[in-house]
Amino acid sequence: MRVGDVLPPLEIEITRTLIVAGAIASRDYQDVHHDADLARAKGSPDIFMNILTTNGLVGRYVTDHFGPAAVLRKVAIRLGAPNHPGDTMVLTGAIEEVDGGTAVVRILGANGIGRHVTGTVTVTLPTPEAVPASPPVTVTVPVAAPSEGGVA
Repeated sequence: MRVGDVLPPLEIEITRTLIVAGAIASRDYQDVHHDADLARAKGSPDIFMNILTTNGLVGRYVTDHFGPAAVLRKVAIRLGAPNHPGDTMVLTGAIEEVDGGTAVVRILGANGIGRHVTGTVTVTLPTPEAVPASPPVTVTVPVAAPSEGGVA
């Protein structure tokens, strides 16, 4: 990893289910994240994604790129244009700093109305010698003995 390296874009379809499930999973029961009528009454055209769901999607974007051994050290994001159902958010990123096995990645998530999220993610990659080798896995499958009736 080097300063200037660009992460491939990730397109995320913004569905009503994604918005509601993300709000429920993060225990954010604000009506604007699940009730379209109440969201409209408060001035929004529809329900919209909460910051915790966005935070999780940003983390996923970085760990999808760097792999399962990557450790997120810091996620600092700011929201802009809301993510509404029916839109697509495209996450992009570029490495801004590298210090040994730690990198700072600049993140941008844009949708059809503008920038949804901007920020940075600090990620550490373990050195190969710090990752323990996986021990071999042995699977034993019992074989059933035939029953006395002759049918197993």
